[in-house]
Amino acid sequence: MGKALRPKGWVLLAYLLPGLIIYSFVVLVPIFSAFRYSFYSWTGGPKKTYIGIGNYLELLRDEVFWHSFLNNVLMTVYGLIGQVGLAFIFALLLMSKIVKLKGLHRTMSYFPSTLAPVIIAFLWMLIYNYNYGLLNAGLTKLGLGNLVQSWLDLTGPIVLLVSIPLSWQNIGFFTLLMLAGLSSINKEVLEVAELDGATGVRKAWYVIIPLAKPTLVVASLLCIANNMRGFEHIYAMTGGGPGNASSVMALYAYQTSFLRFRYGYGSALAIAIIALTMLMILLSTLALKRGENQKGGAY
Repeated sequence: MGKALRPKGWVLLAYLLPGLIIYSFVVLVPIFSAFRYSFYSWTGGPKKTYIGIGNYLELLRDEVFWHSFLNNVLMTVYGLIGQVGLAFIFALLLMSKIVKLKGLHRTMSYFPSTLAPVIIAFLWMLIYNYNYGLLNAGLTKLGLGNLVQSWLDLTGPIVLLVSIPLSWQNIGFFTLLMLAGLSSINKEVLEVAELDGATGVRKAWYVIIPLAKPTLVVASLLCIANNMRGFEHIYAMTGGGPGNASSVMALYAYQTSFLRFRYGYGSALAIAIIALTMLMILLSTLALKRGENQKGGAY
């Protein structure tokens, strides 16, 4: 019966074709168009001047772009800690006997993921607000009024400050992902580990993490891809400011194309973003596999 219901040949192609057509027009066509335009000097008018790899040579010397790239990398590091790391800890707590009302906690943790990024950004702008923000009000109540300041005007910790809302929004998604991975672990293995004296942190480090590694790898790669293409939160909260302190690659490409009308150079930036994101994911995958092989060889 299963074989009879499984589509084959042209029937399978007919099922896949609508999705492939939509994907091609939404993703592939814009990518190929951007790659083509990246070889031109174009301001949006009917005239385009072919300049070869001139845009890419300019990109290599563009300090703002590479500063934006480093901000993306820093956001990724914060995301791996604040999203994947904390989500793993929350998942362990939700699977433990300590936490009650587990269903309520799962629902509440996932709720921020259902909100639009712009709404998340405005909520956190209110929290960071100098005059009536929750953060400054809390510091004042604790007698730490000397720490009160206009948080989004700081250049030093600004990337961390705009990364926190992103982590707050996505941690629920990663918590559910971790719960799905942890629930697939054989309970007998955990019981044997407890009989051998592995409890608490030791059980998590030596037993659960190795068994949950496939889930951790998938979550880490999703987090890297998400943070490397970050745009909405920063656009709404700081616009890349103060100055270019919180600028990221996608925001810089947007500003170059649609505010400065340099569509050719903006296309080159877009292609560079895709290439650098894929490179980051590839390097992360290789590093994770290398670590797994070395660990396997140690045994």
